[in-house]
Amino acid sequence: MIAHIQGRLVEKTPTDVVIDCHGVGYQIHISLHTFSQIPDAENIKLYTYLQIKEDAHNLYGFAEKKERELFKLLLSVSGVGAGTARTMLSSSSPEQIIQAIASNDVGTIQSIKGIGAKTAQRVILDLKDKILKLYQIEEVSGSSYNTNKEEALSALEVLGYLRKNAEKILEKIIANTPNASVEDLIKQALKLL
Repeated sequence: MIAHIQGRLVEKTPTDVVIDCHGVGYQIHISLHTFSQIPDAENIKLYTYLQIKEDAHNLYGFAEKKERELFKLLLSVSGVGAGTARTMLSSSSPEQIIQAIASNDVGTIQSIKGIGAKTAQRVILDLKDKILKLYQIEEVSGSSYNTNKEEALSALEVLGYLRKNAEKILEKIIANTPNASVEDLIKQALKLL
C-alpha cells in the first residue's frame, strides 16, 4: 500500500496529477475537491489509495486524510465504485457528504450525478453508523427539517417543478426559517418559483 506520495508536481488537470518522485512519475487520479486544494507550488504531498484490479492498478490521491478515509468508506458500499466515489467527492466537499450521511439527507446524495435513489439510500444505510463513530458526530437531531424539505420537494416535483430549481429555493427558505412546516415550505416555494 502506498500511503502518500511527496514530490515535484509535473502535470495538473482537474482529474489527474503527475508527481515526479525521485525520477519516477506517478499518475494519480484526483477529485475536483483535491484539485482545488493543490497549490501551484513545485513540491506537493498527496495521501493516496492504491486500487488493484485484474486489469489495472489505479492510484487515487487526496489533499486531506479525511477525504481519503471517506473515499475508502464509499468504496465499501455495494454498487459504489471508484469512479462513483470520485464523482461524489468532486460534486460535494467531504464535509457535505459526511453531514448528508449523518443526517439521512438522501436528497443531497441523490443530487450527485450518477447516484440514484437506491444507491443514495444504501450509502446512508451502510455508512451512517461508521461515519457517526469515525468522525465523532452526535446523532443529528435536525433531520426533521430534512424530512420536511424532502416532502416539500416531492410535492413540488409532483406539481411539475424541476427538482434542482425547487431544491435551491427550499434551501433558501430553510436558511431563513429553519423550523418551517412542510405546508409553509411549499407555500413559500410556490411564491418564489
